[in-house]
Amino acid sequence: MKTTIHKLDDGSDALILPREMLDSLNLQSGDQLQIIETDDGIILRPVADRFERQMKAAREVMDKYQVGLQKLAK
Repeated sequence: MKTTIHKLDDGSDALILPREMLDSLNLQSGDQLQIIETDDGIILRPVADRFERQMKAAREVMDKYQVGLQKLAK
């Protein structure tokens, strides 16, 4: 799979990963990647943030079902 480095408006460069790759690795916009430089190139590795992702999902559920959860708490 190939991709291209793009020039941004602020003069910096960005590497855009194909959607298929992000989906297959279960990555989303905002996820952090660790960049490891090797003699052969680079390795991109997701930063382990499972706890943060789980907490975000829990907050979303609690917000969505706030009324029902309050009734169950009684």
